Amino acid sequence: MSASERPSGQQQTGRPTAGATADSAFLRACRREPVPHTPVWFMRQAGRSLPEYRKLREGTAMLESCMRPDLVTEITLQPVRRHRVDAAIYFSDIVVPLKAIGVDLDIKPGVGPVVERPIRTRADLERLRPLDPDDVKYVTEAVGALVGELGATPLIGFAGAPFTLASYLVEGGPSRNHEHTKALMYGDPALWAALLDRLADITSAFLKVQIEAGASAVQLFDSWVGALAPADYRRSVLPASRKVFDAVAGYGVPRIHFGVGTGELLGLLGEAGADVVGVDWRVPMDEAARRVGPGKALQGNLDPAVLFAPRAAVEAKADEVLEAARGLEGHIFNLGHGVLPSTDPDALTRLVEYVHTRSASRAPSVKV
Repeated sequence: MSASERPSGQQQTGRPTAGATADSAFLRACRREPVPHTPVWFMRQAGRSLPEYRKLREGTAMLESCMRPDLVTEITLQPVRRHRVDAAIYFSDIVVPLKAIGVDLDIKPGVGPVVERPIRTRADLERLRPLDPDDVKYVTEAVGALVGELGATPLIGFAGAPFTLASYLVEGGPSRNHEHTKALMYGDPALWAALLDRLADITSAFLKVQIEAGASAVQLFDSWVGALAPADYRRSVLPASRKVFDAVAGYGVPRIHFGVGTGELLGLLGEAGADVVGVDWRVPMDEAARRVGPGKALQGNLDPAVLFAPRAAVEAKADEVLEAARGLEGHIFNLGHGVLPSTDPDALTRLVEYVHTRSASRAPSVKV
């Protein structure tokens, strides 16, 4: 990153000064403090929508790119340079910690993570050993490099939640109906609880590595948990998710929880221990706030498909999100899911600028 590309407040080398990210709009919003403008970042902002990403990744498998600190650093920085988002998200994949402990899996283009030997018995469970920081030295190296480059721009750590990891492990890959997952959850609740508990430990260790290397916040992705009814979530998933959030609570960094299709679970996602609850596009922000209850910031929630509409329509829908979020204790503007691969990058850049400008005109005077 050149001096002209470096975010405001960034040092030339090394780690940022103490508190360099603390007064960022993103972290202030996470803490439900006044902000000069609504902060913006996008899930999957570092990825296939960027031509520079596709060029850099050409010929390199996904998992390999996640294990190369040079690529992770550059890919994570690309959307910060291009879009001027208020936070970077660590470039990784939810199955990286599973690969690191020896699970035989691969990410197949057009399919997703595929596990060679699914985990469905007690004997299978023993293949999941604890994650040691030495298993992911490349993460420590990449986060350290990123913190030095980003300066006053916060870095969000990344991990998959126990339920979604379990779903991939039990199904052997992506699933529409999660039939094997639910069969195990209902049919052998003791084994299911042991599986999620072990995954909670692995996920916690992975997040700790990122925080200790300098991440300013963490987000737990539970991509598939929207497949569950609230009662099943409370009984069979919430304890493991809570264990993850409790494990990193002592670091004092904001903890974000996001799942897809989780409108009926929003209150439970917050109850699991998140400081910020992510909301997909199916529930308006004001209604989401009612379901989550007080004491939590919210993140979201423009439909990613809106970005394919004309500029005026995108801005109108962004206004709807901002209006629904007016008066919330804390709001971070994001999409209701990840950036779609064929999204025009310029549409994202314009959206960041629009949200910053529009929200700044409404914000009270804030010294940061």
